[in-house]
Amino acid sequence: MGWTAEAPSLAGLDAPARARLDALSPMDAPRGAVLFRPGEAVKGYVVVLKGEVGVHLVGPTGREILLYAVTPGEACVQSTLGLLGGGDYTAEAVAETDTRLVLLPRPVFLGLIDASPGFRRAVFAALAARMQDMMQAVERVAFQPVDARLAAALLARADTDGEVRATQAELAVAIGSAREVVARKLEAWSRAGTVETGRGVVRLSDPSALRRIAGM
Repeated sequence: MGWTAEAPSLAGLDAPARARLDALSPMDAPRGAVLFRPGEAVKGYVVVLKGEVGVHLVGPTGREILLYAVTPGEACVQSTLGLLGGGDYTAEAVAETDTRLVLLPRPVFLGLIDASPGFRRAVFAALAARMQDMMQAVERVAFQPVDARLAAALLARADTDGEVRATQAELAVAIGSAREVVARKLEAWSRAGTVETGRGVVRLSDPSALRRIAGM
């Protein structure tokens, strides 16, 4: 049984398309590995089998904004649009965890787009879902206050013990803000008893207060 059995988004593929994909070998990317950078030619279509890849927009000053994360079953917009439109990467992709993925070279991807209706439907369905996610992210950054975005991010990332394992810089990237802004917000919430902060960890002391701030 090939790796396509691990990809539910490809469940509707015809046998020839599945055989062509299963001939490709998965690869492992350790946490922190850079998969592509701005200006590089698009290498192929990425299918994540395990783990998470973060795609970041990096400004001239080095400040980063997380555009989206690719987890199993989700699409990488940068790769898809680059393959279909011929452009280079305009963002940076980093393995946020140890990640297992498959890279479909351009000829394989374009060949399957032409020949396999099932593959074509899977690609465009994933792309449509990802574009909707990106529109929502743009809306949050444009219209939602920083404190609401930060509160929502903390609630979403908290484990069952109410702890968030993330640095201030990582939280800033996730909500499209600056580390200094995140530091000020966390300091104020710490004084109010809403959170407790430590090195690389935030403990949610009053989740209900954070939900009110987030507008939940």
